[in-house]
Amino acid sequence: MKRRTFIRRAVQTTALAAGFPAVLHGLGGAAGAPPSERVGVAVAGVRGRGNNLLRTFAAIDEVEIRSIIDIDVNVLRERTEEIVKETRHRPQALSDFRRALDDRGVDALVLGTPDHWHAIPTILACQAEKDVYTEKPDGHNILESHAMVAAARRHKRVIQLGTQSRSASPHLETIDWIRKGNLGKVRRALAWESARQSNLGRPPDGEPPAGVDYDFWLGPAPKRPFNPLRFHGNWRWFFDYGTGDVGNDGVHRLDYARWGLEAALEAQGEKLPRFPLAVSAHGGKYYFDDAQEWPDTLHVAFDYGNCLLGYEMRLWCPQPIHGIGEGAVVYGDRGYAVLSNGPCRVHGADGKVIFERDGRNLDATDQHARNFLACMRTRGRPAADLETVGHISSLLCHVGNVAWRVGRTVRYDIEKRTFPGDGEANRFLTRSEYRKPWELPKVVEG
Repeated sequence: MKRRTFIRRAVQTTALAAGFPAVLHGLGGAAGAPPSERVGVAVAGVRGRGNNLLRTFAAIDEVEIRSIIDIDVNVLRERTEEIVKETRHRPQALSDFRRALDDRGVDALVLGTPDHWHAIPTILACQAEKDVYTEKPDGHNILESHAMVAAARRHKRVIQLGTQSRSASPHLETIDWIRKGNLGKVRRALAWESARQSNLGRPPDGEPPAGVDYDFWLGPAPKRPFNPLRFHGNWRWFFDYGTGDVGNDGVHRLDYARWGLEAALEAQGEKLPRFPLAVSAHGGKYYFDDAQEWPDTLHVAFDYGNCLLGYEMRLWCPQPIHGIGEGAVVYGDRGYAVLSNGPCRVHGADGKVIFERDGRNLDATDQHARNFLACMRTRGRPAADLETVGHISSLLCHVGNVAWRVGRTVRYDIEKRTFPGDGEANRFLTRSEYRKPWELPKVVEG
């Protein structure tokens, strides 16, 4: 069966269905799959994390890398030649992701781009009938987050957020253990980041590197002189492009902390509300004297009414919590469960380990990519489905950031998409302006 015919039939099946079928976790690669049966993939933003995604998808037999996209011609040339060497196939090398969306052979767009380049490509890809794998969080701000979900729903697209722990066996097994009620009565979870970072300094403005389309890189963000600190890697520490460390690494910890709370409450015959009733945040630039705009020290409290989720971030203090530098813990009256990028373990009331899964050498990106591909075929919801999983965890980051910026408790109405009666907080729902021509695409809902 031809690729486009296969995908078209899957979409038609979805249109006839009342909803998405159950999640399928994992899919074996179609070894030696002929080109006519492969899934066409375009990968955008391939310098850092995007390079890992490019290599992951390229290594799966059923995938054909149709195009590689980057605004840095030097990175683009290097990655293209590497993929040619690894796959013996030459993908298109593009500087504009929209050209990939015009390619009928592209079935999915994979985004390793900065936060401010998640929403617009995702929405345009949905409108072009492409599925999307996008890195976290799900946008630069709250409005973008909702618009991405609306586009996926409107165009019946599969969208996987890059919180790969949702496909990691240690996490899946630990969450299942929690879901059996082994922690007893649960009312509290905590997520944290305590990995020490360095002072960023205050380098002067300069000229963009040769071969970089800096204006395209800025996209919807305000026009500013080029500064090396506001570019590769460090863009995440600035309001224009990133969401601080809570959206960078914190989204992972908050995601599996929330996941654990959901499982524990389910075991108690309760339900975690879709979104907290109130969110408060305190913190600031207390340690580093540098150009970073987001805080280096932060506490956020998410009050759900029947339980509390906390987030602690300290970028200057490497002392761990429960022996883990970055992770989450779910507390019950009969024990507690610790989840992390490494080991996941459960302790009894006496503190002794009673359940453990070792994930120290596990990179679940491959499993997450295969899960996405499986759901492209079944039209099921992927492990980190945007609407039901990724959007909610990303919103915790976005709303937490708003609470920090206004310096007090905020109450966000997720259904009405507003902070009722709070004009100050509503100023941060989205950008004050999207720089033309990169306005946020309008999505007709219904």
